[in-house]
Amino acid sequence: MSKEVIKKAVREGYAKIVHKERSCCAPVSSCCESSDWMEDICKQMGYTDEDLKSVPEGANLGLGCGNPIALASLREGEIVLDLGSGAGFDCFLAAHRVGKTGRVIGVDMTPEMLDKARENARKGGYKNVEFRLGEIEQIPAADNSVDIVISNCVINLSPEKERVFNEAYRVLKPGGRLMVSDIVLLRALPDYITNSIEAYIGCLSGAVMKDEYIKMIQEAGFQDVRILDETYFPIECMANDPTARVLISKMNIPPEELNELGTSVLSIKVGGKKPG
Repeated sequence: MSKEVIKKAVREGYAKIVHKERSCCAPVSSCCESSDWMEDICKQMGYTDEDLKSVPEGANLGLGCGNPIALASLREGEIVLDLGSGAGFDCFLAAHRVGKTGRVIGVDMTPEMLDKARENARKGGYKNVEFRLGEIEQIPAADNSVDIVISNCVINLSPEKERVFNEAYRVLKPGGRLMVSDIVLLRALPDYITNSIEAYIGCLSGAVMKDEYIKMIQEAGFQDVRILDETYFPIECMANDPTARVLISKMNIPPEELNELGTSVLSIKVGGKKPG
């Protein structure tokens, strides 16, 4: 698949999510939205009850694979940039941490997501959050302008991950931090997944091996690159993801093979620092 085909498919897939035509990494109904079961999944990803209740309704579309804010050690007055900010969930959580003297910038390439995020910001009265249209391979921000770059289950969707990490390095101030939650692999996925555009939108076929992911961050120039937390991506999410269900029905994947996929996929939180 070409880079252009992948980006177009991801953009269209996420536009459908805004209009409730569920896709991507989320369970059937929005994670954390209605049932105790959904809330349990979000809590497995690192969100607290307070997190879930503190953002405007509609900000959490259940698309993440972890909580990058939990380990980001955000401080009053910092400038935060969120790559692939979606409807604004992590941006709003960050806004509470950095306070009125801080600022949060969300970047997303899907206009429908930006409209939703801006609507949520208005509903929540967030004055220290802004959302910009742009691709994470070409971040719409100045050199050396932010204190921390965060991202939640988005970089795996990029066909040019090296460029994303290079761009994150560029926009960070000297001494700035990187904190991302993402999906990585412990073993190679079958061809029927890696060649599937549905699986790409569903966060699977775009994922790379864990060691390769860490190497790309280091090669961008980041130091002290560490995996701060890792867990198997909940098989409940994978089994209930509509994208996964499409693959299962098309490929007649037996349950035991789906379970094996669950042990091949990790959700990790990775931190790094730009030399200061």
